[in-house]
Amino acid sequence: MFKKPAHRHPVTWVPSLYYAQGIPYVVVMLVSVIMYKRMGISNADIAFYTSLLYLPWVLKPLWSPVVDIFKTKRVWIVVMQFIVGLGLAGVAFTIPVTGFLQYTLAFFFLLAFSSATHDIAADGFYMLGLSKGDQAYYVGFRSLFYRLSMITGQGLVIILAGYFEIHSGLPTQDLVVNVKPGISEELVISPDFIREETAEQKILPVRKEVQMSVEKRSKYEVDSVLFLVRKLNAENNLYGDESAVILNEKFNSSVENRQKTAGNISVISFYVTGSPDKDKEVIVNIDRSGDKNLALIEGSRFVFNERNWSKPAYSVIQIDPKLREESSAVFTPLAGDIPWAWSTTFLLLTGLFVIFFLYHFFILPYPAADSSVIQLKEGNQRSVLKEFGETFKLFFSKPKIILIITFLLIYRFGEAQLVKLASPFLLDPREVGGIGLTTSEVGIAYGTVGIIALSIGGILGGILASRDGLKKWLWWMFASINIPHILYIYLAYVQPDSFIIINLCVAGEQFGYGFGFTAYMLYMIYISEGEYKTSHYAIATGFMALSMMIPGLFAGLIQEAIGYKLFFVWILITMIPGFFVTKMIPLDALFGKKTKEAE
Repeated sequence: MFKKPAHRHPVTWVPSLYYAQGIPYVVVMLVSVIMYKRMGISNADIAFYTSLLYLPWVLKPLWSPVVDIFKTKRVWIVVMQFIVGLGLAGVAFTIPVTGFLQYTLAFFFLLAFSSATHDIAADGFYMLGLSKGDQAYYVGFRSLFYRLSMITGQGLVIILAGYFEIHSGLPTQDLVVNVKPGISEELVISPDFIREETAEQKILPVRKEVQMSVEKRSKYEVDSVLFLVRKLNAENNLYGDESAVILNEKFNSSVENRQKTAGNISVISFYVTGSPDKDKEVIVNIDRSGDKNLALIEGSRFVFNERNWSKPAYSVIQIDPKLREESSAVFTPLAGDIPWAWSTTFLLLTGLFVIFFLYHFFILPYPAADSSVIQLKEGNQRSVLKEFGETFKLFFSKPKIILIITFLLIYRFGEAQLVKLASPFLLDPREVGGIGLTTSEVGIAYGTVGIIALSIGGILGGILASRDGLKKWLWWMFASINIPHILYIYLAYVQPDSFIIINLCVAGEQFGYGFGFTAYMLYMIYISEGEYKTSHYAIATGFMALSMMIPGLFAGLIQEAIGYKLFFVWILITMIPGFFVTKMIPLDALFGKKTKEAE
């Protein structure tokens, strides 16, 4: 008979559980956006429908008591992983069908609901399946693998879908764009070209190579070229359903635009070598590889059919105005079987979740404490509705609950504002108070070095809290999440040229955030202790989301009003109320400390 182990080493299930937790979230919130864009859905519809998909995570505290009341957390985890797999398969099979938007959205909502429910169960199981010492020790590791799942979704999944797009469609040819300082060039909008006629249908660029200078152009000139290009493409219905809307746009010819400058631009164009079949469309997406400082600012997707195939489709490339050295990028027209590519990608994700389901079905332990509330009630005379209401009543009846909620809302008050403006600050030119980094440099500093430092800080925080207890390190963690904002004050006032110094400052601030956030995570676990710990933790995460949303709403307005220098000073000042609240919150001196008795 199969033995149900009450304990397994946390390494065998904590990393995989939190890696699985992040995948459906990033698929619903980020991958879906790119998929719908590739499938030709308008930006307005994409923004509206994918924003609605966030609703289950916003509302998950409302049904978190159900997870506590019925069945075990282990059952909820494996069942939700199975349903996530079904949802991914549903998306895969409905992408190629007529009316795919409605069908795929229905399955994305299923994914969102099951993923949010999985979050509730997984967080509860983490608290039930580990001792208090191990909870503190592994909190950094669980955060690390959750972040790795974000990288997988935003990176590997998109790369895989792009690979399938490239290798499933019509033959194409690359267009190489070289940037060379000091050269002269002519801005060509309506080039004469000899159309290549072949038996095999292809997607080709009119010019195979383009030379661009780093010299800036007036914003008025850039806007006028963009307006003309959009008008030419729309007249030929190359934007599909959006063409009619674009034809009604007006050109901004204000005097202010004549005085501003922008990065240099070049117009490139593409064509098909033969007519598509009747009532068939060839969807062309322009892919870019190479230096990200060469951006495609217009004409990334075209729709060719039997009526417009003989017309060239125009795109506009713009150079980052901060770029001064030689560079290059390759632009490739892709006319792959996009539905097939994305359907195949989602089928592979389905296979991944089948593996997660089977692995966790056999590997997750069976903690003795993992029982439904109804099972724990002797006699079970209370109704489910009363149990549901009892979870919220007990949470808001906790001693010093107002103080606890205040702590949850203001602990990261400064960081919540900084996170909204850190990247714009690094990108903005020095003339307006920024650092003037290129897009690729920000990717290195904030997206790579920063993430590594953040992860190291989180792991170190978990190790120290498990060794000495959270209370001993609480003040240091609060300080570490706030005081490193001084590094951004330094950057704003000194504006150093050294990329190494900039990286060190960003890494220092992110390390402090990772280290300090450990206290926040552990304190949510602490206040969730008791009969309804899973539900109470879910309620706490609701306040956590609110703590990031509210400050972020007005951070941009404050920065624009007072400038970057005073804005970062303001952020540092806003930590003062948190010092007093942190001192007053209730906290057991031994909470989080790993002891032999807690094993």
